[in-house]
Amino acid sequence: MLYVWIKSFHVVFVIAWMATVFYLPRILVNLAEAGEEPAVKARLLLMGRRLYKFGHNMFGIAFLFGLTLWQGWRLWPSALPNVVAGMHWIDAKLTLVALLLVYFVWAGRMLKRSGKGIALPSAKALRWLNELPVLLLLGVVYLVLAKPF
Repeated sequence: MLYVWIKSFHVVFVIAWMATVFYLPRILVNLAEAGEEPAVKARLLLMGRRLYKFGHNMFGIAFLFGLTLWQGWRLWPSALPNVVAGMHWIDAKLTLVALLLVYFVWAGRMLKRSGKGIALPSAKALRWLNELPVLLLLGVVYLVLAKPF
C-alpha cells in the first residue's frame, strides 16, 4: 500500500509541474505580444515569476517521490518493490525528464531576461517552442507504460 501512495503523490506533483512547464512559455508568448504596455508586462512578469517558483517546488517534491519509487526498495525492501530491476527504460525516461527540466529552466531564464528588458524571441517562435514539452512528455508516458526495454 505504501508503494501506491508514493506513486500517487509522485503522479500528482508531476502533473502540477507539467502544468507549469506548459503554461510558463505561454506567458512568454503573451509577453512578446504585449508590446509597450507596462502594466500588462508587469502583471505577466509577476505571474511568470510566481509560476516559475511554484514549478520549482512541484518539481522538487515530484523528484523526491520519484527517487523513492526508483531507489526506495533499497531502504524498505519489504514495503517497496524494485520497479526497474535491470530494465533500461528508466534511463531513457530520466533523460527525457532531464530535457524537460532544461526546457523549464530555459523558459525561466527567458522570463528573467524579459524582466531586465532584453527582447524575447518572436511570439511565433515561442509558440513553436511551446510544443516541445508535449513531445517529450509523450515519450515519458510511453516509456513508463510500455517499459519497452
